[in-house]
Amino acid sequence: MKIQTLFLSLSVMATLATSSCSDSSTGKDFIGKSTTTFENDLLSPEALWSLGRIGSYQMAPDNKMAIYNVTYYSVEQNKSHTILYKQDFDKNDNKLLTKTNDNERGPVFFNNGKKVLFLSNKSGSNQLWTMNADGSGRKQVSDLNDDISEFLLSPDEKQLILIMEVEDTTNIQKNDEDLSLSSGMVINNYMYKHWDQFVKTIPHPFLAEFDGKSVTVKKDILEGEPYECPMLPFGGAEQLAWSPDSKTIAYTCRKKTGVDYATSTDSDIFLYNLEEGSTRNICKPEGFVEPETEATRSKQDQSINKQTEDCNMGYDQNPQYSPDGKYIAWQSMERDGYESDRTRLCVYEIATGKKTYVTESFESGVDTYLWGDDSQTLYFTGVWHGTIMVYKTNQEGDVQKLTDGTYDYSLVSLADEGQSLIVKRHSMSQADEVYKVALNDNNKVTQLTDENGSIYSQLTMGNVEERWIPTVDGKEMLTWVIYPPHFDSTKTYPTLLYCEGGPQSPVSQFWSYRWNFQIMAAHGYIVVAPNRRGLPGFGMEWLEEISGDYTGLCMQDQLSAIDALCKEPYVDKDRLGCVGASFGGFSVYWLAGHHNKRFKCFISHDGIFNTHQQYAETEEMWFPNWDLGAAPWTAEGKALKAYTDSPHLSVDKWDTPILCIHGMKDYRILHSQGQAAFDAALLRGIDAQLLLFPDENHWVLKPQNGVLWQRTFFRWLDKWLKK
Repeated sequence: MKIQTLFLSLSVMATLATSSCSDSSTGKDFIGKSTTTFENDLLSPEALWSLGRIGSYQMAPDNKMAIYNVTYYSVEQNKSHTILYKQDFDKNDNKLLTKTNDNERGPVFFNNGKKVLFLSNKSGSNQLWTMNADGSGRKQVSDLNDDISEFLLSPDEKQLILIMEVEDTTNIQKNDEDLSLSSGMVINNYMYKHWDQFVKTIPHPFLAEFDGKSVTVKKDILEGEPYECPMLPFGGAEQLAWSPDSKTIAYTCRKKTGVDYATSTDSDIFLYNLEEGSTRNICKPEGFVEPETEATRSKQDQSINKQTEDCNMGYDQNPQYSPDGKYIAWQSMERDGYESDRTRLCVYEIATGKKTYVTESFESGVDTYLWGDDSQTLYFTGVWHGTIMVYKTNQEGDVQKLTDGTYDYSLVSLADEGQSLIVKRHSMSQADEVYKVALNDNNKVTQLTDENGSIYSQLTMGNVEERWIPTVDGKEMLTWVIYPPHFDSTKTYPTLLYCEGGPQSPVSQFWSYRWNFQIMAAHGYIVVAPNRRGLPGFGMEWLEEISGDYTGLCMQDQLSAIDALCKEPYVDKDRLGCVGASFGGFSVYWLAGHHNKRFKCFISHDGIFNTHQQYAETEEMWFPNWDLGAAPWTAEGKALKAYTDSPHLSVDKWDTPILCIHGMKDYRILHSQGQAAFDAALLRGIDAQLLLFPDENHWVLKPQNGVLWQRTFFRWLDKWLKK
């Protein structure tokens, strides 16, 4: 249920030209870099959508240039366009390589940096193309019947892993051939729906030969197996890796289907030997036997099969070989059924099978990581006290912090013969840009891209303040406070309590294109964003106090945060709003019945309204098994607080206007939850509004839907908090 997403509203532009132009060099209605100008310096939804979003970034082997992709959006056309840029460091300039309306992405250098391999939809489907490093000599090199969603080039540059969809009838059986126009689905097992789709196809990795001029598919590595790789719904090419000698592929897979799949997070790392065509699991010892019942899998008894470091029972994913080929690292969770367990960095010695966990002294999870050139050092990012920084560790587990500041970092690659890290960095006040961290120069950070500088130069962002607020049980809680631009402490402001989703996603320095704190501040609101109980970056005890107790200390923490800010003279305690999505939406629904008249309005997006209903409606059952505790119809479940304190049971105490928002393709939390909350409010005689998106999932991804979301969001807040 983890969620951190998109953006919000104001109509302040004199012109909004996201390069939706008819320039002959780019073609009709080309969506490219924005040339937006503004009437004032306040962030608006349209300005937010005009920002370029940097994707992959590839440094050339000689470190003299890079090729990267940027995605731009057109609200008018209601679509996006992903294009390629070449960055020349000697000339200190960028060159646009895309000249058409085709989407092009994922560039990779080969042939000593002279050539680039990339994906393009120019032929009507996603196929592989090559070009010279200067953008000339473009040529299509694959012409397959199916789209290629992602690819990995082997180190010897002679082979490829192609990610493509294959038909899957495990859960939804194929209709009779003479009923080809029927929309009916005969469903036989669990996981027939996942995230935002009915599961009729799944991704598989295909092995292909590549000679620089053409691509020849050889085989499906998981041929005949009803398992997905990469794992749905969020896995990508990072879940697979080539060995340095190009003879072995490491891949992530959860080899389960139906109820087994739905109740377990137990994925493993497999090694596929190209010469032998054999596969082995390096997360489980030979002779391992799966637990007999699903009940044991929700909270594993660690004595099963003598579970030790040789037997990984939780999520294991994202393998990477060391440069010398002697080790494989991956991200590993210890406990099955617990999606928010601490993500550790595991190092596996191939010759001996020894596993070492090298981030044990870091009491938080590993988000991204890279091997150092020496095959002994690993660099990683992780959240601590509301920021995501870069760290390094050795194989003895000695962790050192490398970066500072009020930012969030993610790792991209190594450069300068291992002497620099290429990273992305963002904050609550700036979207992703690419930077270099010089490891041989006191970790000096240098900005490499300036994708949105021309937009930021026209805007004034609100000040972001770090506060530590006392909790009801005598602890201290980090809370971010975001102030309106041109803040005047002699005035009073309406103030919003932001309830985080997840339920165990950090309130770090994230930049969102929907839940954007700066656009809320630009609308004249102070935003209070607490790192309440259940969020990572404050130790395991703090993280796990939410499991099985959704309405306990985590709710008191949120109320403590808003109550503390209400003591400030510039906060108008008679104009408070409460907003949130996913678990934050659940928080809103629960607080609506327990806020003691603190708030004047609520907004819940994709929130759980009825936990009894949620248990039977959602798809990944390991989540409610762990977080709620048991099924509501069991003897144990009937007594659990998760069900006896469900938000829908306190509707009789609702007394405040509420806006309910939901995507109808959200199969994690079905739209019936939002509709039920809206209906209940109306039946209680409470002012309410419902915003439904038939074509959106747990997020809102289409530009015009996004703008409608933000306009509705602020119209509702302004109606009740700016009277």
